[in-house]
Amino acid sequence: MEKMFYTIGEVADILGESTSLVRFWSNSFPTFIKPERNAKGNRRFNPSDVDTLKQIHLLVKGNGMTLEGAAKKMRESRRTVDSRTKALDSLKEIRRQLADVKKAL
Repeated sequence: MEKMFYTIGEVADILGESTSLVRFWSNSFPTFIKPERNAKGNRRFNPSDVDTLKQIHLLVKGNGMTLEGAAKKMRESRRTVDSRTKALDSLKEIRRQLADVKKAL
């Protein structure tokens, strides 16, 4: 079951990045990422925000794009980037499962 909200630390763990980078990306892409705030003022990311951050991670870290280039790409072809992100997540899950099978043998 998917969570309703993720803390910035959980999102950083999912992406394998630091919380400061997640915060920076959150501030740099306000049209795409709109985290809610709890009573303490901490960011709470919904699953859609997490997917968007995965897309940004793929474009910036995976493809070496600048933040401006990533924002432009996301505006132009959001579906293409989304499908690539989902495919990458699926491949990572398959790799994990294969590693588990290898250990069991």
